[in-house]
Amino acid sequence: MRVSSSPPARYAERLNLPWWLWLGGFAVAGMLAAEIWLGASGVRAWLPFVLLLPACLAGLLWLGRIRVAVDDGELRVDDARLPARFVADVIPLDAAGRREALGVGADPLAFVIQRPWIPGAVQVVLDDPADPTPFWVVSTRRPVELAEALLAARDAADTARDAADTARDAADTAQD
Repeated sequence: MRVSSSPPARYAERLNLPWWLWLGGFAVAGMLAAEIWLGASGVRAWLPFVLLLPACLAGLLWLGRIRVAVDDGELRVDDARLPARFVADVIPLDAAGRREALGVGADPLAFVIQRPWIPGAVQVVLDDPADPTPFWVVSTRRPVELAEALLAARDAADTARDAADTARDAADTAQD
């Protein structure tokens, strides 16, 4: 068992599919299996159901796998990580704001994790001169909470960096 010494996550969310997508997915898989079957006997009677329904389950689970978390001073979206010290600003977006941020005038260098069944999102503006990515757009059901958590993590990282700079300056002054 792994014991973590870090504080608990300030924000955590999994971008699951809504119930109606599960229902629709299984309905389509069932109809396709029934279409292949069409009253045949033998292997063609059961094989489409045995193959298509588990494939549908795997596909729906895969679509809902994305996790969004603010923990240990960084934003984690699936396997991507963004240290909070590089966050310049966080803008909560509603459906219209997300559409505008990802629309015709969107920056092609932006990092986007977008799920169409989730109306809200956040736009994370970056301040990293070494990274050409201008901003991240991440879908979330609770954009205001995610924005607050990320800004709090950024402020904590800035405070820690300022304290380290002050300690280093004091040590340099003591050596002189």
